[in-house]
Amino acid sequence: MAKVKDNVLVRLLDRKGRNVKSLAVLLDPDKVEMETLPLFVEKAVACGVDFFFIGGSLITNYGLERLVAVIKASCSVPVVLFPGSSLHIEPSADAILLLSLISGRNPELLIGQHVAAAPLLKRSALEIISTGYMLVESGKTTTVSYISNTLPIPADKPEIAACTAMAGEMLGLKAMFLDAGSGALRPVPGAMIQAVRQSVEVPLIVGGGIDNIEKAMNAWNAGADLIVVGNAIERNPAFMEDLAMLEKAERVLQ
Repeated sequence: MAKVKDNVLVRLLDRKGRNVKSLAVLLDPDKVEMETLPLFVEKAVACGVDFFFIGGSLITNYGLERLVAVIKASCSVPVVLFPGSSLHIEPSADAILLLSLISGRNPELLIGQHVAAAPLLKRSALEIISTGYMLVESGKTTTVSYISNTLPIPADKPEIAACTAMAGEMLGLKAMFLDAGSGALRPVPGAMIQAVRQSVEVPLIVGGGIDNIEKAMNAWNAGADLIVVGNAIERNPAFMEDLAMLEKAERVLQ
């Protein structure tokens, strides 16, 4: 087994313990412009982005190795895989969120894909972060709900999300991810984030539908330790600067 790289989970736990909020930028390999990526990464680092997440529910451009290489050549910010399947593994990254779709009942995404990925992950130096992944209803059918063939948790049922997260933590999962999905009409409700935050001790990641400062602040204030932003930055790169300023302000207020 290869030596595991720097511990991303320890960093998350440390920041959570100090009540320091974190920001991740999600890059979809199908949407990244490789020619302008170095400049984008440089700007993200200057804005204080804490993690780069790479992945998507459906990837048709398998340029993961090149994408990771460009990011790592440009900065030391951890690169974390956010895989849609066992095909989306790139050993040169720093870590992988080993997602178990605990909001659904599709066995392939609870254990099946993991079995297929296990030998490659075992040989890699990737830090493996077992993560309870929960899809939340967002006002539209997202790619991830369609591809996963699962129903999201109703947005007005925070108790379901809380109990699901509790069960995942009891099963040994090391982080929880509440996701409204790419292109969501609505983000994960604050009441649901708060309910999950009060129910588990592991780091809480929240993504999907966070496309303005108010929504970002609401997620952090409700208990998210790390928010993930993707589509909104693709549409409006200046949003990343606004988020960075907000994150810094939040840190000062702690």
